[in-house]
Amino acid sequence: MRSIARLELQYAHRFYGFKGEAQYLHGHSGGLTIEVEDSVNMGVNMVFPCNEIQKTAWDVLKNFDHALILREDDPLLPAILEVYEKQGIKDGAPTNTMKGAAFKTELATAYPDCRLVVTKETMTVEGMIKIVYDLLKDKLNIAKITFTSGVNAASETYETHNDIDRCPLCGIALRNGVCPKCGYKK
Repeated sequence: MRSIARLELQYAHRFYGFKGEAQYLHGHSGGLTIEVEDSVNMGVNMVFPCNEIQKTAWDVLKNFDHALILREDDPLLPAILEVYEKQGIKDGAPTNTMKGAAFKTELATAYPDCRLVVTKETMTVEGMIKIVYDLLKDKLNIAKITFTSGVNAASETYETHNDIDRCPLCGIALRNGVCPKCGYKK
């Protein structure tokens, strides 16, 4: 069975090297749907609480919200960083409170202080799905991810292994054998 959660993201990007309208810097409202699969946890009669899927995903994905997402070889990147430096916001600003922890993977690097995510590939809906799965695959038993952005949409299904220990009282993932929500110890 599956629990399904949806998150909304606002971001700006462009398709560097693309021959069409998307080569220009532009913004989107994106919708991310994450489907988590596992057995129904008998203690709470659910696979995984949807609000906990959202919290787990948002901890990482808030770096994409109201962020600029550019490919690592985009010539706009150094120019934007230079402007941010001149404005004194490259290393953060007091108003920048909706940021997650910085991360660096093979596919993307988040610079939360300056609301920037640098990607290896062009940030398409397919590219976003790859990045999201890479960031969350060890935290959730992801069966499917769908991402919509404007009129564009893509989805990918995954084989789950259902090997994440979950709390029998809350249904959420245990951390080192302890439930971070209710304190249950395995």
